[in-house]
Amino acid sequence: MPPGPLAASSFAPLLFVVGVVAAVVATLAMDQVMARLPEGETPTFVASGVLTERHPDRAPGRLATVVHYLAGWLTGPLFVWLLLASWGVLGRGVGGTLAAAVVLYGLMTGFFAVVVLPRSRVDRERVGTIRRDWAVSAAAYLLVLVPLVAVGAELL
Repeated sequence: MPPGPLAASSFAPLLFVVGVVAAVVATLAMDQVMARLPEGETPTFVASGVLTERHPDRAPGRLATVVHYLAGWLTGPLFVWLLLASWGVLGRGVGGTLAAAVVLYGLMTGFFAVVVLPRSRVDRERVGTIRRDWAVSAAAYLLVLVPLVAVGAELL
């Protein structure tokens, strides 16, 4: 039986809530991965350093934490928006979900590698490792976020 008008009209807003909750979990999982990588939390301090025009080693820790969690939590709704858009083009299913995930991975890694990292005052010999660690961290984030949102969408 198809969902009634109320269920259909509340699907997208509820999916955005699922996206935020999934993003909190994904960010916490990402933290676990980052802690095991050579540069660890450096990407968060790179962002903080860019915002304050300081070297990442002297960037404010509290700002790094706030930016990291805020960005992580808001990336969930961004994924939901990309997911709904891709479902509109490719249909609701694995193909549309994977397309949204690939686009988001490109946005996450591209924004950091092309916009944030080049503006940082990090030592140039560390750039490659920081970029790689961020790519791994972003992949870990999506490996948690995407299934959680997909399951949430099925349950709605």
